[in-house]
Amino acid sequence: MTDVYQKLANHLNSLPAGFPGTDSGVELRILKRLFTAEEADLAMTLTMMPEPVAAIAARTGREAGKLAEILESMARKGLIFRITKKDLNLYSAAQFVVGIWEYHLNRLDEGLVRDVNEYMPTLLKKGWLNVKTKQLRVVPVSKSIAAGMAVTPYEAAEAIINSQSKIVVANCICRKEQQLVGKGCDKPQEVCLIFGGGANYYEQNGLGRSINQAEALQILKAGVDAGLVLQPGNQQKPMNICMCCGCCCGILKNLKTLEKPAQVVHTNYYAQVNEELCTACEACVARCQMDAITVDAAARVNPDRCIGCGLCVTDCPTEAILLKQKPVERQYLPPKNVIETYMKIAQERGLI
Repeated sequence: MTDVYQKLANHLNSLPAGFPGTDSGVELRILKRLFTAEEADLAMTLTMMPEPVAAIAARTGREAGKLAEILESMARKGLIFRITKKDLNLYSAAQFVVGIWEYHLNRLDEGLVRDVNEYMPTLLKKGWLNVKTKQLRVVPVSKSIAAGMAVTPYEAAEAIINSQSKIVVANCICRKEQQLVGKGCDKPQEVCLIFGGGANYYEQNGLGRSINQAEALQILKAGVDAGLVLQPGNQQKPMNICMCCGCCCGILKNLKTLEKPAQVVHTNYYAQVNEELCTACEACVARCQMDAITVDAAARVNPDRCIGCGLCVTDCPTEAILLKQKPVERQYLPPKNVIETYMKIAQERGLI
């Protein structure tokens, strides 16, 4: 008989973002660290569609009172997702990334971190790289955008923030978990911005604190000043903005190992050097999170590695680097919302 954790792994792999298997079975070790057998069995009954306890109880033949207690406990642990509408809690499945892993921000231990770090390359190669639509995209920092360059609101982090009514800031799980195992960097940790229903979940679970737009903009500036890449959710109305570094971020760190990371990132920009203005000072090299820049007589940008974040532009003392927009035919239009994003991913994986 198939083990309950293997069944849960199969269930998570049936969700849009996937949870592919490995020869080592590390993915099962991760699930055993996170879920009791009872929780694993219940998690398999949930879908991405939020439901009230009564509906889940009727569908699964469970007693509603006891079920409500278990579901709320699982939501508190970060094993499933919860939203509240008109004082009614609705529960749904959580994907492993982005989802269960990030929800364990306050429940990390060294063993879990080491297992997840072992698993992430497989998740990237078998999940992230095998679909055209990604969960995150890259937007340029505002200081890198040239005057007169037309930028849509969903491409500007400041505009995304200013459109939000509910914002929570949380610590970056990537930098936190890397420091836990004696690695990582000293870049700011409290920089992850979550919006809307996701923000409520983070606040209710003690994963972050509520802030206003002005505070969020200050945090954004601090992240950019520290050289962090801006990665909002891959929607025109994103539910989050991650601020990432190439040494800790589970996505960027693994993308960095690829020969041509620019080809698997949603970005509408690329950096270009004016060699006549370049003094070969190498300031841009330190800012680049993808090792896209080399310097001899002047800096040179490898277009196959540049992800268009604009960080190199902001630190160039002679303004020798400019951010360019890709031609119209190569520009990427994000899905309208998170539902459309995951529908596209599911279609590309052949799930629907």
